Amino acid sequence: MKNNIELLEDEGLDDLQLDNLHIIQKNSGFRFGVDAVLLSNFANVKRNHRVIDLCTGTGIIPFLIYGKYKPKEVIGIEIQEDMTEMARRSSKYNGIEDIVKFENRDLKDLEFLGSLGRFDVLTVNPPYKLHNSGIVNLDDKLAIARHEMLCNLEDVIIASRKLLKDNGRMFIVHRPERLIDIFELMRKYKIEPKRVQMIYPKANKAANIVLVEGQRDGGAYLKWDPPIYVHNEDGSYTKEINRIYGREE
Repeated sequence: MKNNIELLEDEGLDDLQLDNLHIIQKNSGFRFGVDAVLLSNFANVKRNHRVIDLCTGTGIIPFLIYGKYKPKEVIGIEIQEDMTEMARRSSKYNGIEDIVKFENRDLKDLEFLGSLGRFDVLTVNPPYKLHNSGIVNLDDKLAIARHEMLCNLEDVIIASRKLLKDNGRMFIVHRPERLIDIFELMRKYKIEPKRVQMIYPKANKAANIVLVEGQRDGGAYLKWDPPIYVHNEDGSYTKEINRIYGREE
């Protein structure tokens, strides 16, 4: 049973094609992409898990994780108030506001993070461009989502350490050129890299997305998953991507 919600100017309601879930997005603003879908597929979530998603935006990863795995609780943290409100309205529309919740807070507020308790699983699709890479508009909401303006990778790892329970798992999507930074910061804060998967736009192209799983206080053992190719040579989606999107025949 869907609840009535008010759509504001320039907002649309998108069908996630998953468990009859929908999400409110700006028609002309930041919209979720393949990163979020790949991360929700990469994460290992059980029904009895508490899950938290950092840099949640309009809540796409919490909704995908709820739709796929039905954990007992999912919390999304987002610093931009308008995105948080959109996520809350989406949750209410889907009738799952008691399970999928959103907090308009700064992930650098460690005292607040401590009040949330500990989590089995943490996911994050953080800003991936260094703050000094190119000219950015500090008022640009798209820039905030893409550039390390309000938080950087180290802030994300520190928050993850604070939020994960012993042996809890972190799942991050990022860019391959930042892989060494991810490994170094994870180890600095005692989150051991355990699994890596590279994503290629198509065969014979360089990887443009990396997925990393880390374990809080885990032992040293790194596994590489087989790579994923997004497109065939003719530009169509590969079978693996169609499977992840739930479009397999």
